Amino acid sequence: MKTLRSIFLLCAAILVSASSLRAQNCFGVLLKEGGGFEMTNFDGKGKSVGTLKYRFVSVRDESGFTVADIELESFSSKGKSEYKQKFTMKCNGNESMIDARSMVMEEQLKSFDSYKMTLTSNDIVYPNQFQVGQTLKDASLKGSGDMSGIPIEFDMQITDRKVVSKEKIKVGAGEFDAFKITAHNKMMNKTVVTINVDFETVSYRAPGVIWDIKTETYRKGKLIAASELTKIY
Repeated sequence: MKTLRSIFLLCAAILVSASSLRAQNCFGVLLKEGGGFEMTNFDGKGKSVGTLKYRFVSVRDESGFTVADIELESFSSKGKSEYKQKFTMKCNGNESMIDARSMVMEEQLKSFDSYKMTLTSNDIVYPNQFQVGQTLKDASLKGSGDMSGIPIEFDMQITDRKVVSKEKIKVGAGEFDAFKITAHNKMMNKTVVTINVDFETVSYRAPGVIWDIKTETYRKGKLIAASELTKIY
């Protein structure tokens, strides 16, 4: 259940020209190497259960795209490091794109390698501007491999992504006029047995901030996890 909760909390998202510190612009936001942000995680009852710290390891320009390599580190409520994750974000003048592999913990990705699993990813895409009633692109991560002669499959689908409203949201990092985005998530892992997990997510995004202001995860209508932006540096 701890692993499952970690997967739920991994929703997420982010980021050369310059001086001694490389930086690049994305949607008017200056991304700096060494900079980043923090999210505080909560359980379904609102109790703090840890933090997620994101750091921009490198920021560069590639053929008109701003490309940011991001390191995510998860800490328990007592400040103990639990795991690290790396992923990449691309940004142009119209969209930001995050590899769907970022939604899977690095330990699981390593196990995929041992199974010789081939992965196919459709990026998680966010537009530069949001409008209420807007439908966003679906995202997915699929894989197939072999475990000692047993075929295995992995399938994660993020669908029905819709901008449903604009609301004023207050979190640790400040107060924002944010757009509320809902989505349906389905994960399937098939080995000897097949495990299916369905859940709904609600996220909030604001102009001038290229990562989530707040996220909420629901199963069968019940809030089971949440996170909110608490620090930008």
